[in-house]
Amino acid sequence: MAISLSVLSVLALFPPIQQFFTQLATAPPTGSKNIYSFTMKTIDGKEKSLSDYKGDVLLIVNVASFCGFTPQYKDLEATYLKYKDKGLRILAFPANNFGQQEPGSDEEIKQFCRANYNVTFDLFSKISVKGPDQHPLYRYLTKESPFPGDVKWNFQKYLIDGKGNVVAMFPSRVRPTDREVVEKIGALLKEKP
Repeated sequence: MAISLSVLSVLALFPPIQQFFTQLATAPPTGSKNIYSFTMKTIDGKEKSLSDYKGDVLLIVNVASFCGFTPQYKDLEATYLKYKDKGLRILAFPANNFGQQEPGSDEEIKQFCRANYNVTFDLFSKISVKGPDQHPLYRYLTKESPFPGDVKWNFQKYLIDGKGNVVAMFPSRVRPTDREVVEKIGALLKEKP
């Protein structure tokens, strides 16, 4: 009887067991993060929550101004213009991780994109997409998404559905206007509510 009273008196110091388990059950499960969990800085220095894009199909791409794939800016813009009214958004993240091919400031990058490719899709502030200073967005894309693995080079693309889930990854050599990309974008746009 003395042991039972001691155990009861110790338990009285802690929240009820039922409450403890209820709190655990309501905690978000590990791995429940999606694209909407991130806030990024635009090329103009403003904070933008990616949750602002809920319902849109997104093509996320790391870009660079002095790369063999840089002409894909033209393909990205053409794809954006073709599908923007149906709900496609392109989010471009300049990165200087490969061959120092994006050395400029945000303002220089913005001017380059507008002057050379008349870019109208969303440009964001320069980030790191790999290495020890990898941005959390790209840590998520490369480690927690269904397509794990380091970003291999500039212009690697991630396709996100209207619910914020990563549904495809396309390597740099695959252009945004290639059939496999266009078909996947078209299918996702048809699924939009």
